[in-house]
Amino acid sequence: MDPIADMLIRIKNAGLVRADSAQFPYSNIKFSIANLLMTEGYVKSVSKKGKKVKRTIEIGLLYDKDGKPRIHDVKRESKLSRRIYKGFRTITPYRRGYGMTVLSTTKGIIPDKIARKEKIGGEVLFKIW
Repeated sequence: MDPIADMLIRIKNAGLVRADSAQFPYSNIKFSIANLLMTEGYVKSVSKKGKKVKRTIEIGLLYDKDGKPRIHDVKRESKLSRRIYKGFRTITPYRRGYGMTVLSTTKGIIPDKIARKEKIGGEVLFKIW
């Protein structure tokens, strides 16, 4: 089972049922992805809960004025069976700039805009809109 895909689907499903927050098991990469989603305006808050083995991440969800979730859909690009890598020249804006592609690079987890600006390529983790 893919832990990143599980995290993304939990966030998406919590938004569809209009929940205030979503929880999932803690890992460093999930926490950095959650912080990136918060800085880009897709989620309201990110916090760690619990201690040692029982640590979890809790994410507060954002909604539009109409009550629609801010995260409409996610698409996992790299999977456990097939990794996808792109150079900075081949990274294009997703959904004409309304979406975001998230990459894992040598400088950490970054969005597509920063990857193009700093001329860094990497593994394409997922696309979100």
